[in-house]
Amino acid sequence: MVLNRQTFEYRDKILIEKIKMGTPFRYEALFENSGCFIYFKDRAPKLLSANQNVQINSQEAVLLKCGNHFLELLKQTDEEEVEAMVVHLYPEVLKKLYANELPGAIQNNECKDSSEVVVSKEVISRFIDSLEFYFQNPALINDDLLELKIKELILLLMQSKNVCSIQELISDLYSSRSVQLKKNIELHRYSNLGTEDLAKLCNLSLSSFKREFTKTFNDTPNNYITLQKLKRAKELLRITEMAISEIAYGVGFNDPLYFTRIFKKKIGLSPTEYRQQETS
Repeated sequence: MVLNRQTFEYRDKILIEKIKMGTPFRYEALFENSGCFIYFKDRAPKLLSANQNVQINSQEAVLLKCGNHFLELLKQTDEEEVEAMVVHLYPEVLKKLYANELPGAIQNNECKDSSEVVVSKEVISRFIDSLEFYFQNPALINDDLLELKIKELILLLMQSKNVCSIQELISDLYSSRSVQLKKNIELHRYSNLGTEDLAKLCNLSLSSFKREFTKTFNDTPNNYITLQKLKRAKELLRITEMAISEIAYGVGFNDPLYFTRIFKKKIGLSPTEYRQQETS
């Protein structure tokens, strides 16, 4: 459960939040078309998302792109509380902050798999300490100060191993709508998110999302995503010995029986029959 939650809002959006949670606990958050910087103070939770499964150490941070994320806080020690500091990086906020010019490091950096410059734990910890001070003195917070804290975080991350992630995140803000839609669908094609959730992630109304989706993929959202899931399911049936139900859940179906019905309707064989045919 959430034991305590403090937030700083910026233009009706929660920009920075401090959360204390009891363990064991599963925290789910749908970050609509945003980036998210999360710092964990004492514990080492596991983070799950549509394309990540990451063990995070205490006093370390993770930078996420938009998507559906879960934190599984398992009771691994005698401690029963986990504290996290979360900074949301909304595209519209970053566009406002960098309306005239992107940071030079983003414009000029040639993104590589690794970086020689890494922000130390101490540097990030000092930044977190500064946020702690404002949570203790909330009367000092205003929009101008929040904008400065976001810029400070971006500059710190630009000197770290997260440089490529920050570059990609901000560069995405200037991508066409179709490019952003493709990236979101690619990220979530094996999730169990509905069409309305996908529309929110793309920052579009449901009708605009369906129209843009059809224009981009030449197919309806439901049919295209179902075919992508079945394509992955066929691959898993051929190359693994996973149970049918496990494959169903793994590719984003909530009901294995429905998965079997839709598989037979689209492929012409049941999952079991398809496996036998392909592996015999």
